Order: sequence, then C-alpha cells, then structure tokens
Amino acid sequence: MAEENNQNAGANGQAAGQQEKPQLQFALQRIYVKDLSFEAPNSPAIFQQPFKPKVGLDLNTTHQQVGEGLFEVVIKVTAQVNHSEEGTTSFLAEVEQAGLFRISGIEGQQLDHTLGAFCPNVLFPYARECIDNLVNRGGFPPLMLAPVNFEAIYAQKKKREAEQGQPSGEQATQ
Repeated sequence: MAEENNQNAGANGQAAGQQEKPQLQFALQRIYVKDLSFEAPNSPAIFQQPFKPKVGLDLNTTHQQVGEGLFEVVIKVTAQVNHSEEGTTSFLAEVEQAGLFRISGIEGQQLDHTLGAFCPNVLFPYARECIDNLVNRGGFPPLMLAPVNFEAIYAQKKKREAEQGQPSGEQATQ
C-alpha cells in the first residue's frame, strides 16, 4: 500500500512538472505579399534582340515580433537581369514575401534560429513562384530560382557575428 502511494505521488509530481513547462507551439497564420515591383526599363527594344541574360540575385530576411507570440518574417528577393553582352537592364523584379507565425515555448537562440532559418525556408517557395510569375507576365522567359539553404546562410551569419561581436538582427546575402 505504501508503495502504491509513492508511485501515485511520483506520477502526480511528473504531471505537475509537465504542466509548468510552456507548451511548444509553431503555427503558420498567414502568408502574404508585402511588396511587389517589376520594371523593364528598356522595353520594347530589349525584345528585339536575342535574350542573353546575366542574373544578379539579392536575398534579405528580417523578422519582428508583432504581438504576444506572433512574429512577422519577411524575405526580400531582388532579381536584376541584364543583357550579358550590352549590360543594359532587361528587367528588375522584387518581392517581399511575408508570413505571420505563432510561436511559443521556444526562446533565446532556438527562437532566433527558427525565425532566421526555418521560417524563411517555409516562405521561399512562395517568393520563387511570385518572382517567376512576375517575370513571365513581363514578357520574359520564366526565371527559375534555385532553392536557397537558409540554414547555411543562418550559420554563416552567426559565425560572422561571433567573429565581429555583433548581436542578432537582420540577415542578408548576395
């Protein structure tokens, strides 16, 4: 009988300990385009010559807390395509793809990693599709962007910050 009471007390103590820990929650609330831009400054002349693209791509991610446990993550993708021989701009396409994420039970470095690497990985396919559609509607062949490894970008950013002694903030690549 005494053993039974000790087992029940242990089980109740474990249950109470589990209730004290914050419940891990990660949910995508909304995906949306925050900003969209397309320019073809040399059209229609650019369409009268063979298309020989030279692609320049710029990625930038930011995040901010917008409410209790609610975070906005934004990926800014800028694609500038020039004519490889003449150097004239064929087009410039830019999208800011954003998402609202409800996150709780994650703190510190783990939260920073989630916002800086995992969330951008979720959003990037939407940004790729948006850029591709935008370029196609501009009269150019589709611009199929390669997948991006935001985990590696995040690791490089953290390494640079450690070397320079800088705090976390904005993540950028070129």
